This record gives sequence, C-alpha cells and structure tokens, in this order.
Amino acid sequence: MNKYEEKFDNVLKKIEKARIQTNEYNIIDIVAVSKYSTSDDIKNFYHIGQRAFGENKVQDLKQKMIDLENLPLAWHFIGRLQKNKINALLDLHPILCQSCDSLELAKEINKRAKIKNITLNTLLQINSAKEESKAGVMPENAIDIYYQIKEECPNINLKGIMSIGAHTNDQKEIQKSFEISYKIFENLKKDGAKICSMGMSNDFELAIKCGSNMLRLGSILFK
Repeated sequence: MNKYEEKFDNVLKKIEKARIQTNEYNIIDIVAVSKYSTSDDIKNFYHIGQRAFGENKVQDLKQKMIDLENLPLAWHFIGRLQKNKINALLDLHPILCQSCDSLELAKEINKRAKIKNITLNTLLQINSAKEESKAGVMPENAIDIYYQIKEECPNINLKGIMSIGAHTNDQKEIQKSFEISYKIFENLKKDGAKICSMGMSNDFELAIKCGSNMLRLGSILFK
C-alpha cells in the first residue's frame, strides 16, 4: 500500500465509522481539496478511485484542468469568487461552484451565465457561525435568499448549501454551527436541495454526525 492509499484508506475508515454511527443510509461524497497539491498528487488519488477535486482559485483550477484534461475528473470551485473572475470560471464549466455567498454575487453570475447561454450548478454559502472573517449569507436570511436566487436567477441551478464550521477549538460551537446549517438544508430539501457540503480535514467526523453529505478534505489527504 503506497502513501496515497494509506492516507485515503485511513480517511475512508473514519468517514465510514461516523456515517454508520449516525445514518447508515447517508451517502457521503468526498471532494479532495487539491490547492496544496501537484497534478501528480491528483493523478495518484485518481488511480485509487477519487474523482472529485476542488480548487480555491480560478487560475489554479484552470491550470490543473489543463494539466489533467485526459482524466475524467469532476472539478469543484470552492473559494471566494471575485466578480472579475466570474467569466473565467464560467468558461471552465466546473461541475459545481460551492461558494455563492450573496444574492448580489448570484445575480452577477446569472447575468454573465445568461450571456454565455449556460447554467452553473451552485451551492449557497451560509455563514452559520456569523464570523466576520467568513463569507456567506446569515443563517436567518438563508432560506429567503435561496428562494430569491431560484426565482430571479434562471441560469443558476441551486443544488443545496455549503458552510464552514465555526473557527474555534470548542467542539460544541462547531457542532452548533453545523446544526444551524443542516436545519436550513432540511427546510430546503422539499424544494430539491440535494447537497449539504459541510466538514473539512479538522471537523469532518462532526459534520457527518450533523448530517453532511459532502466533505471538502485537503490537508488530511495531501499533506
């Protein structure tokens, strides 16, 4: 077993343990966050079965898509999207943009996508811990904004929500932030929301216990 298989195997065991303890019917997708990695690292993870990869910067996403164009990978954009990068992102056709963090950004994406005659699969980012350092809509406004985007932005295909756990060592605070996001997701499921993207390398087991069905794992795989 090489180092990639070993890391992947350890992570999968932890995911499986948390999943079985919580809800054995929950199917959990892993997005390997490759911002710390090389294209060779991604190839190695591809060869052991990983298909979805996420990048934080549009230019890095573009470069890795070019380097690895021969592999059937599912690319996610997970970073903060600046308005001057929207066209460049749309041209890359990622399978999912996880970081639509405001109604204003959604309208801007929709405007550009309409011109290009394409639809972008997107998640609404929720700042469930209400931290100034984080992007995202406030939890009390999230449902209204979600429906407003659905109604006013036909070139955005909302697939669910994304959030980042509270930035603290206090497990109860992190859990509380995940629970807030999951409750919003549960409310949106009746209208087709499928993805609840919560959990990173430091807190993914807790995120699974709170209902996450998509994890964004970087350092635990690549460092």
